[in-house]
Amino acid sequence: MSPSRDAHSDSESQNPSLTDNISYKGKAYNIVREGLADILNLRPDDSVKGGSTKQSVFYNPIQQFNRDLSVLAIRVFAEDLAIIRRRRHERTLENLAKGGKKGTKRKKRCEPGAQVAGGVNGNKKCKGAGALQSLEQSHLPHSASSAEHSQSQNGAPHNGIVEDSQEVDIGFAGGKTTNLHEQTEELPVEKNVAIPSQEESGAAQTNRQDAIPPAVNLPFRVLDALSATGLRALRYAKEIPQITSVTANDLSSAATVSIQLNAEYNGVTNKIQPTTGDAKALMYHTIAHGKNLFHVIDLDPYGTAVPFLDAAVQAVPDGGLLCVTCTDSGIFASVGFLEKAFSQYGGVSWKGPQGHEAGLRLILNAVATSAARYGLAIEPLLSLNIDFYARLFVRVRRSPADVKFLASKTMIVYNCDHGCGSFSTQYMASSREREAKNGDKHHTHSLAQGPSATPFCEHCGCKTHLAGPMWGGPLHNPHFITKILDILPSLDSKVYGTIPRIEGMLTLALNETLFQEPDKLFPQYSTMNDSIIPLDPTLRDPHPFFISPSNLARTLHCSVPSDAALRGAIIGLGYRTTRSHTEAGSIRTDAPWRIIWEIMREWIRQKHPIKEGALTKGMAGWEIMRRNRSRRRLLDTKQRLRDLLGETEDAEMLCTRIETLMYSHNRSTPGADVSKEANLTSQNGGTVDDELKELNVVFDEKLGKEAAGKKLAVLITSILPPLATNGSLLEDFGGDTYLYYC
Repeated sequence: MSPSRDAHSDSESQNPSLTDNISYKGKAYNIVREGLADILNLRPDDSVKGGSTKQSVFYNPIQQFNRDLSVLAIRVFAEDLAIIRRRRHERTLENLAKGGKKGTKRKKRCEPGAQVAGGVNGNKKCKGAGALQSLEQSHLPHSASSAEHSQSQNGAPHNGIVEDSQEVDIGFAGGKTTNLHEQTEELPVEKNVAIPSQEESGAAQTNRQDAIPPAVNLPFRVLDALSATGLRALRYAKEIPQITSVTANDLSSAATVSIQLNAEYNGVTNKIQPTTGDAKALMYHTIAHGKNLFHVIDLDPYGTAVPFLDAAVQAVPDGGLLCVTCTDSGIFASVGFLEKAFSQYGGVSWKGPQGHEAGLRLILNAVATSAARYGLAIEPLLSLNIDFYARLFVRVRRSPADVKFLASKTMIVYNCDHGCGSFSTQYMASSREREAKNGDKHHTHSLAQGPSATPFCEHCGCKTHLAGPMWGGPLHNPHFITKILDILPSLDSKVYGTIPRIEGMLTLALNETLFQEPDKLFPQYSTMNDSIIPLDPTLRDPHPFFISPSNLARTLHCSVPSDAALRGAIIGLGYRTTRSHTEAGSIRTDAPWRIIWEIMREWIRQKHPIKEGALTKGMAGWEIMRRNRSRRRLLDTKQRLRDLLGETEDAEMLCTRIETLMYSHNRSTPGADVSKEANLTSQNGGTVDDELKELNVVFDEKLGKEAAGKKLAVLITSILPPLATNGSLLEDFGGDTYLYYC
């Protein structure tokens, strides 16, 4: 049997395997190691005849990707928060050094040591001098003398943070962290920051031009609302140095006992605070007290996270981060339970291959509407569809002005799910930028004109169905994704075993949004070393969803064009293409559907003609192919002639209309106006599109491959989950009873 944890040396280089046995506090355990954290699992009782296979912990290795990504995302967010706080702290110190005061009002300050009339025994000091002295001494090492100066007027300990409820957007007014002073020496201190001695601090009072170092050891609180064994909380505490406190909550008392045991074993009891209770009650309790809000809240439940959203959006401060997991993809990504999807997410789900992206947008819409009730706006930093669940990282900001744009970023979708698969979007409201007479710019909000589509598909004539309302803004912030990608080369692959898949998934996500002016919106990601740049709150996703080449071919009963050939044809016509992380083999493009179907008609005409009789009248493909540029005019003329014969019995009127029809057909350049004047357009037909007739469609596979890029093509395979899991692992932890899930 292996020695106990207490006997392990810190210099041990080899990680124990999942089947290693240890003795800890008189009991035998198996170790589950992931990242830098260890989870203790009681060994089967060998004294029982046949051995007991009942387990105390269920470890799901497929979720390691989720946990690895969460650690990296929170780490990037914490580093960004540190930059914001440091800059705000430096500005505050600069204002104080110049004789100012925190806040907007300034008073004439006294010289250091000056007395103010009316003080007790004539010993009352000027507030400005006392504030500067307190700020300077807050950087001293914690000692008995510095502790005296770290008491505020209300008796609360000063934690070295310049807190101001009027100025600080992120952080908390008067916030305190339990045992923060005891943690000060253990928390990481920023490099290259000189900590002044008491003599230097006294000299700084007389020479305020000297630079004062930025604040260090600021509190960073995380809530793992549904913690189970506490594996996430353990990894956050051990792998993210900025974290000062992790509240690991679970409704099960057995779970919190396990969290406490694992925290002691991993040596992070000073950071992890196990709590037992309902997660919503805990968050509402935090909201009611208004202090010690959580900078990050991680919601990873069974099923949907919607019941926790109302409390979560309020329990984070201005600029806080929500990490949301929803595993009920059978609800938000299919129409089998569309009434359930509407009751939970406030929108109807989508039928078709785009269902998972629509599911992400439904979840974001639920988060956005929950936050908007309290004047909070959201910004999706990263939204991913992974295996059987959705994982989102959302920044919450207090901005009633930005909340006004929610209606203009909420859309419904007209989906031809029973026909050709085309779709069109309709936003709930319109927002326009106006310029006042004095040059100031502002936005006006108005009703959107609708509907944007007819009840029947304009391409195939089939009925369309509604999906939504759903989020119509961007799914990701490219600056946030780039910062995660930038730190991947420095990571240890033994600690983060899913690095290749993270790189592949994030690379696809980084490139999947086609903005109108990408150079202006996202210039040179790698040079952005500052904070995560927020996106324009008015920004919509101009081209949501994707096309599926296999579905296009199935509609027309033809062979599937290769990815490179189809992309090459689209790019050759002047449009852009990329991929979607939600569907393998998908193509996102800014080409309209009429261009897509013209390309497919040319694919059949130039490359792979379909068999005669493969398409019959009434099929979606038949309606699309009847618009073929070589037969379109003749077919339209025949259809209009049939319509005329059934419309009137007046022979003279019929002859007049037929003459008009033949004149329109024989014109060298038939125009839409003649057909419109003669009222000859059929319900499912349409006038000849001169623009489509002039298109030169070339299936250039070389162009399509160059646009895809070699690196991206290789990384696509990295987004797929492992083909198989460790069989011995599942056998070792395969019991008939699970207490909880980590």
